[in-house]
Amino acid sequence: MANFTLSELAEIVGGQVSGDADLTIDGVATLSTAGRSHIGFLSNPAYRKQLASTRAGAVIVEPREREHCPTNALLVSEPYNAYARIAALFQEKPAGERGIHPAAWVSGDAWIHESAWIGPNCSVEAGVRIEAGCHLGPGCFVGSGSLLGEGTRLVGNVSICHGVRIGSRCLIHPGAVVGSDGFGFAKEQEGWLKVPQMGGVVIGDDVEIGANTTIDRGALEDTVIGNGVKLDNQIQIAHNVQIGEHTVIAGCAGISGSTRIGKRCAIAGGVGIAGHLEIADDVTITAMSLVTRSIARSGVYSSGIPAQENGIWNRQVARLRRLERLAQRVGKPESNHRQKE
Repeated sequence: MANFTLSELAEIVGGQVSGDADLTIDGVATLSTAGRSHIGFLSNPAYRKQLASTRAGAVIVEPREREHCPTNALLVSEPYNAYARIAALFQEKPAGERGIHPAAWVSGDAWIHESAWIGPNCSVEAGVRIEAGCHLGPGCFVGSGSLLGEGTRLVGNVSICHGVRIGSRCLIHPGAVVGSDGFGFAKEQEGWLKVPQMGGVVIGDDVEIGANTTIDRGALEDTVIGNGVKLDNQIQIAHNVQIGEHTVIAGCAGISGSTRIGKRCAIAGGVGIAGHLEIADDVTITAMSLVTRSIARSGVYSSGIPAQENGIWNRQVARLRRLERLAQRVGKPESNHRQKE
């Protein structure tokens, strides 16, 4: 089991110890469940009540919160960031297997680095290149001509279709599908004609893709996911979308085809973005918003109406209907006046 002194943790995160610098820490925990050998953190003032009664051996806090902390403190300017770095030290790492499991199938025309691991029931097609330190959990599929960069991990039951390029140190969670056909159909008199999806998907370094998220291949050019992008579970990214570096997108968002999203954007859960739009850098879009026009300037954007009591909602809808009738009545005299002129 890993353990660190409080002074060692302070050095790792660039913080300052207030209290017993030699205290040994062997894990992280919440303020309400932590014990003497754990370190907790406070990044939201709403949890200050829990801080007062915590049994944690130490707590990561901002300097201004030190007076409220009844135990040893690790003082930093960004407690949540420091917590993330410290938690990673105690995170259980996957077993360091290497080689090819007997229950996997790997084409003789695929190139697998000797330090990579291909788990049971995986399928790796011809022309695939899997770099050093890659880890394919059970049931993964990698289609022909695809590339997995150094240290990339597919947790399990991940499907990478043909012609997909994935960078280094990426993490792809179970059920994700990368490189499936985009939703491209041409209308015929009776039915729909499938448009071939001939592009690929290019994913940068240090990208995380959540469970059951789908990223479609491009129609002609590639769908592109930039370095450091973080995608939550159950997101739909359509063909030819481009997502800029270090953008984060929460669960159940849907991005229509050929939309370009800038760098460092934050898109909350359930957001829908129409196709062929341009979203600037440093844009935040709040939960359940519908974006139908391009956004040219950074900032926070919202739409939609939060849930409320049904009776209040019904009254508001009734007023909206009356407002439409009122607008029609007000517009008629103006129309008549223009006709007289």
